[in-house]
Amino acid sequence: MLFDTHVHLNAEQYEDDLQEVINRALEKGVQNMVVVGFDEPTIKKAIQIAEMYDFIYASVGWHPVDAIDMTDEHLAWIEELAQHPKVVALGEMGLDYHWDKSPKEVQKDVFRRQIRLARKVNLPIIIHNRDATEDVVTILKEEHVEEVGGIMHCFTGSIEVAKQCMDMNMYISFGGPVTFKNAKKPKEVAAELPLDKLLIETDCPYLTPHPFRGKRNEPGYVSYVAEQIAELKGITYEELADITTANAKKLFGIND
Repeated sequence: MLFDTHVHLNAEQYEDDLQEVINRALEKGVQNMVVVGFDEPTIKKAIQIAEMYDFIYASVGWHPVDAIDMTDEHLAWIEELAQHPKVVALGEMGLDYHWDKSPKEVQKDVFRRQIRLARKVNLPIIIHNRDATEDVVTILKEEHVEEVGGIMHCFTGSIEVAKQCMDMNMYISFGGPVTFKNAKKPKEVAAELPLDKLLIETDCPYLTPHPFRGKRNEPGYVSYVAEQIAELKGITYEELADITTANAKKLFGIND
């Protein structure tokens, strides 16, 4: 059975066929998934979907691109939602230096405040990092992320960075890009990482794996990520599925 640790079923791309998408995921052996909220509307929708299905959970947080829009009231609201029985993590949060909507200093402040909140409510975090690795790692260290741990979502960094993050109680999650033919670095990193720190995800509807690249992604396609990583690790698909599912349940505190 598979656990997709990062889905955006709360995206408008699924408004017309959400149930069919979920059915296809179940047929592919996806046993659990976490719907990730990153601003007010997507957080509300993530909770709503998680409440509808026993096997779906939610994560709530504020995306770095929109950091400039986060208010004290939003953070207090996220703290309240952290008590919801289906909320298993805070995020996605982090830094994104690719887009310039939110100034870097604002992003850093919002990131730090969310890590502190995660430590207060004792939930793991889901990290978004784009073109900001050095600052992300520095902030994780300074804010003592090891107390709660979390996920380096859709990791495409070096083995050195992966090791730094794992030393801080972080899991490394791979998505569609690890299946791309030209993705030499993610494949090398996935091959080298210890199995007890590995997770898989889709980030659907984005980052669709080969052979569906260019089309809308969906949770069922996490099976292609699992196939690729099992091959890289020299283990069976079933072993990879069992290990990554157990890792996710351990991190999120899911006992079923």
